[in-house]
Amino acid sequence: MAKKLYVGGLPYRTTDSDLRQAFEQAGAVESATIIMDRATNRSKGFGFVEMTNDDDAQKAIELWNGKDFDGRRLTVNEARPLEERPRRDNDNFRGGNRNNNW
Repeated sequence: MAKKLYVGGLPYRTTDSDLRQAFEQAGAVESATIIMDRATNRSKGFGFVEMTNDDDAQKAIELWNGKDFDGRRLTVNEARPLEERPRRDNDNFRGGNRNNNW
């Protein structure tokens, strides 16, 4: 079963392909994704790698956690499940005049 890893501390110029190639040193990679900022379309400096099996995931953690990657020290660990975030309520809206009945 695939195991998803969190990879933090990535250089902002790192691509999905760069990330995949680095983690393939530890074993088979199903996917490698850099998280991008929607507003600027620039890297947020972290991403996720899905390794094909648990053994390869553990090798990847041992290989890369705390190690230098293109001048930056990486943090690599098992990704936590996405937590439910509270819904944004429009009552907190502070701009413009939203009470107009045009």
